[in-house]
Amino acid sequence: LLYPVNYYKGSNESQRAPKSSVREKISSSLAAMSQPTPAATELPVLPEGTTVAFGVADISVVVSYFVFVLVGRIWSSIRASRGTTGGYFLAGRSMTWWPIGASLLSSNVGSGLFIGLAGTGAAGGLAVGGFEWNATWALLALGWIFVPVYIAAGVVTMPEYLQKRFGGQRIQIYMSILSLILYLFTKISTDIFSGALFIQISLGWNLYLSAVVLLAVTAVYTISGGLTAVIYTDVLQTLIMVLGALALMFLGFEEVGWYEGLQEKYSTAIPQIIVPNTTCHLPRADAFHLFRDPVTGDIPWPGLIFGLSVLALWYWCTDQVIVQRSLCAKNLSHAKGGSVLGGYLKILPMFFIVMPGMISRALYPDEVGCVDPDICKRVCGAAVGCSNIAYPKLVIELMPDGFRGLMIAVMMAALMSSVTFVFNSSSTLFVIDIWQRIRTKASEWELMIVGRVFILILVVISILWIPIIQSANSGKLFDYIQSITSCLAPPITAVFILAIFCKRINEPGAFWGLIVGLAVGLVRMIIEFIYSTPSCGEEDRRPAVLKDLHYLYFALILCVLTVIVTVLISVCTPPIPEEKLACLTWWTRHRKAPAIGLKNYKSEAAQINPAIGESDFVENADLGDKEEA
Repeated sequence: LLYPVNYYKGSNESQRAPKSSVREKISSSLAAMSQPTPAATELPVLPEGTTVAFGVADISVVVSYFVFVLVGRIWSSIRASRGTTGGYFLAGRSMTWWPIGASLLSSNVGSGLFIGLAGTGAAGGLAVGGFEWNATWALLALGWIFVPVYIAAGVVTMPEYLQKRFGGQRIQIYMSILSLILYLFTKISTDIFSGALFIQISLGWNLYLSAVVLLAVTAVYTISGGLTAVIYTDVLQTLIMVLGALALMFLGFEEVGWYEGLQEKYSTAIPQIIVPNTTCHLPRADAFHLFRDPVTGDIPWPGLIFGLSVLALWYWCTDQVIVQRSLCAKNLSHAKGGSVLGGYLKILPMFFIVMPGMISRALYPDEVGCVDPDICKRVCGAAVGCSNIAYPKLVIELMPDGFRGLMIAVMMAALMSSVTFVFNSSSTLFVIDIWQRIRTKASEWELMIVGRVFILILVVISILWIPIIQSANSGKLFDYIQSITSCLAPPITAVFILAIFCKRINEPGAFWGLIVGLAVGLVRMIIEFIYSTPSCGEEDRRPAVLKDLHYLYFALILCVLTVIVTVLISVCTPPIPEEKLACLTWWTRHRKAPAIGLKNYKSEAAQINPAIGESDFVENADLGDKEEA
């Protein structure tokens, strides 16, 4: 995994075999291109023409799934208090470690990850699995470093923590608005697009009809349940996703001849029709290596270790969707246990998502590995490539009756779970951090109604955004998500780390650090939208900041820049008094909170539910520490 190897040149006869196969494929492909015939240019069946005969077993599995999910949500909703924001948004803080750990996986492994991660694996190999393995240490940091501070601070949302830590309102409002933008354009829209794409390819449904139906069901689930129902339902959904994906993984490995067969077939997975005088159709020589060249690698190893860590800390330790899972734990020990379980579960996607994507290209190179723009448009509607269809293509071709229905249920569970989490967390952010500033005397009932109406608004915007996502897709959905995240998330990571570990950082430093980081990130993001990735055979005319600077390197640079600006401005402005930082940093998390906080601060948590005060959070944290001992 660690050293580059040329898979077309082996040390023995069995390793040399692929080399001749490559030459034969290339020769036959060039001959076909020079003398086109109807047989040579026969194209795969289009997704719109795909028909899958659902048997009784398939229908039974899907119906049973919906029945179990519905019963689970009704049962968990009855057990939980949904009449207050504490019960609706934080599940009454009654969750134990095992549903939290399962929930952490479900909130991340949605249909966007299935489509995007498998597609990038099909296009480039194993290295993208490093994104999943990098999350293991970030989850430990969440449980042992970030959550203890959040619990001691007594916060419900991440912008609320920054408002408590620095005072004022502009940082909290900035964070709430930016988080909602990130959720809408990198989570909700991409999950809906990928889920609808899966249903379209699998069942032949219209793309937008699939999206509308799934969104309607998901919105009803979210509105009716609250966070307790979301988390308990995800225990079942996580089990379905893991078992179904593992079943497909074993079927795929059996089809290609297990790992050795995958190495051979993937290395020779070349489409019959190629673009002359290019190498786009050739699989990467380092496809089976995790660490790749720092300059020429598609995922350079320094970026995978350091740059990706910046994005991982943002997602797993400061993102509302994830942190909200841990904040609903009954005490700190259960929050840590959930992080440990989630870390172990994040090892699995390399095997049941990335490798099946590679298997799909090895088995179906003409469709999944197509490079000719005309053919790719006919196969999947995207001229730059069809790697996004790798996972659903494998499901259609390999899964038998009954199991095919199981995988449909898996993808629907993934979509509903992921989007439900974002709906719930987005409504939490809007209600607590924005609406209560507009309506300071809003009642509990009004807050509940506003949260649900906001979810409906998100549904409408998400449906309208699907055509934009479809047209902006560069052929790798996962790369689209990560590149946008690398432009917007690093400043948030820098400010949270400084807020927790550096008491000298103040509000002016944090605010202007965020502003400068956002400005720099937006410049690159706008350039990315202006200069699209060239298709196979086209000249790369993008500026050097895009062509030569990998987005993982950019994320690391942007994070460091934000740290420098934040520190410089903080040391040039008055510090926050020491007594005002009680319970708000790693070094002061056990101190008793002052009677009066920072200027202009007013605790929303105390307003929402007086029974859940800061002292209860600190007592729970202390209890968790005692249980650990």
